[in-house]
Amino acid sequence: MRHPRPAPNTGPGDRVTLDEVFFDVVFVLTVTQLAHALETHLNWAGFGSSALILGLLWYLYTGYAWLNNRLPPRQNTTRLLLFAGMAGFLISAVALPDALTGGGALFAIGYLIVVAVHLSLFLHTNARSGALRLAPYNIGAALLVLAAAAFTGPAVPALWAAAVVTQSVLPYLLPRRLSWTGVPEAFHLRPGHFVERHGLLVIIALGESVVTIGMGVPADQLTAATATAIVLALAVPVALWWTYVADTRPATAALAAASPAARSQMAARTYVFLHFLLLLGVIATVAGLHSAVARPDEPGTVGAALALGGGVALYLVGIAAVRRALRLPIPPARLAAAAAALATVAIGVTLPATVQLVTTIAILVLMLVTNARRATHRADDERASLEAERA
Repeated sequence: MRHPRPAPNTGPGDRVTLDEVFFDVVFVLTVTQLAHALETHLNWAGFGSSALILGLLWYLYTGYAWLNNRLPPRQNTTRLLLFAGMAGFLISAVALPDALTGGGALFAIGYLIVVAVHLSLFLHTNARSGALRLAPYNIGAALLVLAAAAFTGPAVPALWAAAVVTQSVLPYLLPRRLSWTGVPEAFHLRPGHFVERHGLLVIIALGESVVTIGMGVPADQLTAATATAIVLALAVPVALWWTYVADTRPATAALAAASPAARSQMAARTYVFLHFLLLLGVIATVAGLHSAVARPDEPGTVGAALALGGGVALYLVGIAAVRRALRLPIPPARLAAAAAALATVAIGVTLPATVQLVTTIAILVLMLVTNARRATHRADDERASLEAERA
């Protein structure tokens, strides 16, 4: 197959293509599977397993976002290879429920495909120098996951943890000449495309959560209380998305204002590490919503209540951390809402699950209204300042 030519530094790659959206839809199966797995094991061990698996897969998803930022899938060769990467993610997602307990071989095969396609495409962009420095870490992580498939017991999560550290932490600990961190300017990041790509992934993940909530209720168990809980459950991801989308324009501006090297480093902190918190918050929230919809008239277990309240809190903390990494001011209402969402756990274990849902929605709505008013006042102050200068 003829390799694609390196993408130019500017041009049509500034917008996300439909092929990339298709890729994101496939990847979101990972989020759905992890939410289902966490719902089945609503305890700290289940949460730890979800975090470990997401940490491994999320790093490579962001790697494809960086790849398509340099190499938009506009040639047939690029598209076909990107579809091969989708197939790898699909295999891993299907094998995900048993990845740490006996199904590791199939997961590892899918992951090896994901890594191989990513490196193959990246080496044919004008970010080749950065890709060559990425290769040992990504390949090393894939081999550790493959090795984990040959073991059982504590060795499996230990090898997985080593894989996560190898690909996402080790490059920052070793000397810069041995890591991509020594050539961050090689990636020539396009801010508009990068922010839009991650925003689309978040909205697809939140949207898929709504679909799975509706599909998870058998028709013969659909009561008035359940229908009410489903409608309330819809409001939570809507509010979470509303919070996220308000920051996309400032995020683009912050990245655009940075130098090429600083931009890549800022993007890595913001979208590789801190968006991991957002997705983990989504997974926990979805698991909590499923539990609330399944038993709306009963108090939830500690795990279910913590998944809902803690998931929303984790998402909001992630949003605040993203703003900090982008050097944007953090609205106090968001941190206050995170603390209040976590406090709803006490409600969830003592009162019907619907009460925790209503309380969580009220907290999110109050936060959004407060943020909107603050933004309006800030705009009015800036307008008044400009008028005073002109006068």
